[in-house]
Amino acid sequence: MKRHNPMLDALKEVLPEIAKRASETEELRKVPAENIALLKKVELHKAFLPKAYGGHEISLPQFGDCIAALAGACASTAWAFSLLCTHSHQIALFPKQAQDDIWSRDTDALASSSIAPFGKYEETEGGVIFSGDMRWSSGCEHAEWALCGFLRENAEGTKDHCFALIPATDYTIDDDWYSAAMKGSGTKTLVIKEKFVPEHRIQKAKDMMEGKSGGFGLYPDSKIFYSPYRPYFASGFSAIGLGIAERMLEHFKESTAGRIRAYTGAKVGTATPAILRIAESSHQVMAARAFLEKTWDEHAEYAEAHRYPDRATLAEWRTNQAYVIKMCVEAVNRLFSSMGASNWYLDKEAQRLFRDSNITCAHAYTDYDVCAQIFGREIMGLEPDPTLL
Repeated sequence: MKRHNPMLDALKEVLPEIAKRASETEELRKVPAENIALLKKVELHKAFLPKAYGGHEISLPQFGDCIAALAGACASTAWAFSLLCTHSHQIALFPKQAQDDIWSRDTDALASSSIAPFGKYEETEGGVIFSGDMRWSSGCEHAEWALCGFLRENAEGTKDHCFALIPATDYTIDDDWYSAAMKGSGTKTLVIKEKFVPEHRIQKAKDMMEGKSGGFGLYPDSKIFYSPYRPYFASGFSAIGLGIAERMLEHFKESTAGRIRAYTGAKVGTATPAILRIAESSHQVMAARAFLEKTWDEHAEYAEAHRYPDRATLAEWRTNQAYVIKMCVEAVNRLFSSMGASNWYLDKEAQRLFRDSNITCAHAYTDYDVCAQIFGREIMGLEPDPTLL
């Protein structure tokens, strides 16, 4: 779908330079500072920053198109930077005092995350003492803050999944990201040892999904913040899967058109197998984009109308994006499996696209086996299974 998107227009100007550094990004095992500077230059990092702090508050469909385009240039950069962006939406649901702690001092400040409840805590006056080895924090070396998950006992004796906002001065980074895919995302571990987190920088995940968090309703004129945090947090995953698949379609055409089989001299690009594969994968990726755009548009319509989604709608949104990734991975794998052994060399773009595509479905939020259970139970009128994320 063609939509007015000034942010995307500006982003396209810097994508060639980011694409040139894709191999360097993998070698560094983190996003190069030059990529971050380019993305900040076009102000993509302010996509979900509240306007009160100089942000743009662009719609989710506009943001998704930007991340898909960025993923086509460098998936590792898109993975890390999309999360740095979407965390701003989550922080905007924290109390005003927490937002001021971050953005009143620096409107360019970003947060990475480790949202799984790895954290340990002790209650203390005015907050908690927080410790933990907080894993999977993508883009952490370019962040000034981190959102960290932990389970906190409540008055009923059960535990709430909570998020603590912690400044980078309170943790060190364990350089442990050695991965076969998304090598340049810098998804490292934050090491936190007995740091005080005040109460205003702690929020329950459930409250942030139900419109009960400390900052909910703080921006009544906004078109994006009357919304649960999770669809925005997860939006980048499917956009990245789509962007990789769309780039693989282009790359397959470019590399296959003039390819000659070494042993027979046959022209691969005019042979029936290549034609059938590119046709089916193209249909699959076009269907994935249409389905994802429909879901993005629904997110935007609900938020703009200040209409809060019910459980069934949230389940559909959650699982739609995982199905999009499933389709995109299938499309990529169909093409890569026929591209020949030379494309397995580490300097070839195709193998990088293949690796990065397949890791997009490995995230806890994009695991389709989990998502199919969530959606199937909702369709059948069953209560949600608490063991499913």
